[in-house]
Amino acid sequence: MDARTEALLTTFSYIAVGTVAVSAFSKTVPEPLSVFLRSAGRLTGKRCYAFVGRNGLRKRKLLASLMKAMEREGMYLKTSDILGTALEAEAIGSRLRIERSSI
Repeated sequence: MDARTEALLTTFSYIAVGTVAVSAFSKTVPEPLSVFLRSAGRLTGKRCYAFVGRNGLRKRKLLASLMKAMEREGMYLKTSDILGTALEAEAIGSRLRIERSSI
């Protein structure tokens, strides 16, 4: 990721972050996502939404790990979900209460 990409995330007021289990027993956030969050710019105080895919046997633990990783970066978790289908993700995305603000 370059400096321009990092600066882009800093400008957003609401950020959605998701992942899927890399194996059936995965319960931790994949390392590339952790690295990305650490270098994604200024995330402190950003409202956010966490989600994981329905695959894997430990999806609740994976979601908890994702939420902790986001909170470690100072993100303000508004809501979270375990998503099963693209239609479900689209429906939830349309209901997210994202406040518009001028930055």
